Amino acid sequence: MSERWARALLRGYRLAGAAAYPFVGGYVTWRSSRGKEDRARRRERYGVASRERPSGPLIWAHAASVGETIAVIPLIESILSYGVNIVLTTGTVTSAQVVQDRLGDRVIHQYVPLDLKPAISKFLDHWRPDLAIIAESEIWPMTLLELGARRVPQVLVNGRLSDRSFKSWKKRPFVAEALFENLAHVVAQSDVDGERFHTLGARPVSVSGNLKVDTNPPPVDEKALDTLRKQIGTRPTWAAISTHEGEEDIAAEVHAMVRNRRKGLLTIIVPRHPERGDALEAMITGKGLTVARRSRRDRIDADTDILMGDTIGEMGLYLRLTEIAFVGRSMTGQGGQNPLEPAMLDTAVLSGRNVQNFRESYQRLIDSGGAKIVRDREMLAGAVNFLLANDAARYAMIAAGSATVQDMRGALARTLKALEPFIQPLIVQARLNGSGRR
Repeated sequence: MSERWARALLRGYRLAGAAAYPFVGGYVTWRSSRGKEDRARRRERYGVASRERPSGPLIWAHAASVGETIAVIPLIESILSYGVNIVLTTGTVTSAQVVQDRLGDRVIHQYVPLDLKPAISKFLDHWRPDLAIIAESEIWPMTLLELGARRVPQVLVNGRLSDRSFKSWKKRPFVAEALFENLAHVVAQSDVDGERFHTLGARPVSVSGNLKVDTNPPPVDEKALDTLRKQIGTRPTWAAISTHEGEEDIAAEVHAMVRNRRKGLLTIIVPRHPERGDALEAMITGKGLTVARRSRRDRIDADTDILMGDTIGEMGLYLRLTEIAFVGRSMTGQGGQNPLEPAMLDTAVLSGRNVQNFRESYQRLIDSGGAKIVRDREMLAGAVNFLLANDAARYAMIAAGSATVQDMRGALARTLKALEPFIQPLIVQARLNGSGRR
């Protein structure tokens, strides 16, 4: 595909998006009916602002979902300390709740507009950002092109490209270059990610490490933690967290296999998508197991087999109830989930083999002894049983994971240094105009 055809394809994408814009209302309404959109704020998805733009310089920061949002919060807090206003967009209801809980009214939160020219244009006409900071892998063609046309600097932070995404972009090198040339700087998570962005045409590229390492451990409601600990008592526990379809079934079967050896075993299952709670409860009880659901505030009794963590924003609670955690989307799913949170919270990490999206983090943890890869449910059951029975081995994994996380820190400072040429003029402007954040 030539450069001319690539640009023609992007023009076609722009026109198709403009043509589709009048008809997207039904799609957003359908998502609202399933709890995937905030019904009261769905106009924000069309680029219609629900807040006034503050005076002075303003940065648009975007993080797609919960993981990306948590990763950039320390970065956003650092920028806020300079007195510059930020409008932070996210794409999910759960990530919006994280913003409210962690940042409150210190930022202006909006749902990210759909990647259609009319929506993006409305958003940009209203907010007129002086800088755009995009987290991880949110490459939306129309957004990049419209920001580029307005000469708004765009910086991708904590950037990563999965194996699948990189392979897809490599098939369309001229399209990739036409998009990535709009990025003023890419701050990549790893050397591999940095090389991939460079190959696809991004300039300049630097490597910071993973911002997720520089976040604080997930918070916890101490009262709720104390209540659950009293109910659990001295029972042995392990957790399967961020599980995807099929992995809850595996966790339930592992529980049945291990409880014969570990009397009183309690298994904590935290599905990635809590709305699947009813179906999962039916599946688990169908195996003859007793379930207590956190969403119902069920009491954990002596005969409770499974605590289902079907709530949002309580990962810090579930991880503090155990010292062993299997991290999902890695056995039946693809790509893996972030292993750093359990490592931060003194937990031995187990995972399936499909961890491409977190390759470097897992490699560091595996090399240090802080994480182990398991092949299937039998191997997972064996690992859980072994770690429950061997305190020394479990404590060694926990210590190794904690030390590895500590060694990986520093991404926040390196990212702020990369952003300094873009942010410093805005700080000066805010101070001269007396229009800093308020």
